[in-house]
Amino acid sequence: VQLVESGGGSVKAGGSLRLSCATSINSYSRYCMGWFRRSPGKEREGVAYIDSDGKTNYADSVKGRFTISKDNAKDTLYLQMDSLKPEDTAMYYCAAHLYPPHGLGPTCALYDYNYWGQGTQVTVSS
Repeated sequence: VQLVESGGGSVKAGGSLRLSCATSINSYSRYCMGWFRRSPGKEREGVAYIDSDGKTNYADSVKGRFTISKDNAKDTLYLQMDSLKPEDTAMYYCAAHLYPPHGLGPTCALYDYNYWGQGTQVTVSS
């Protein structure tokens, strides 16, 4: 599975960015996809997930501000980030897990993802 992120950049607090992740995942019938982030000195954090049925779930830290979606016609995953805060500064990665053995939906947050993009930097200044 190929995953190529784009759309990162620098923005002031309160601003918005949209990340894109071009994928080749439409070939697979069941999957979880997610957006993760890592900032210096912190552990990697899963921020948003979507499954092949279109169900989504979010980390509490971004709920109400970030929206994950997938355009199946373009085979592209998105992360719309609004009301950005300086603490959202991180490298953002999209990832995929194929044929999750324990179901979809909220369970997507529990898997070890085995396909990763190269990442895109998001910097939010105060």
